[in-house]
Amino acid sequence: MSESLLKIKENIESYLGREVRLKADKGRKRIIEKDGVVEGVYPSIFIVKINGGNNNSRTVSYSYSDVLTETVKVTLLDE
Repeated sequence: MSESLLKIKENIESYLGREVRLKADKGRKRIIEKDGVVEGVYPSIFIVKINGGNNNSRTVSYSYSDVLTETVKVTLLDE
């Protein structure tokens, strides 16, 4: 893993269990913004649990290269 990917992984590891805002570029000018909690950090991916309305929740996973290429932007929400 390259230095920059390791930095990104360490940065996201510090968000573990905290609420973040995800801004994902889905292509063709579709950008999705969701709030969730970082649930897991693994060697090649991280997992975020997104809470929806009506007690619905789902889990999404992204790779660190998605953050590196700015397909996904992760920001920590202030408490």
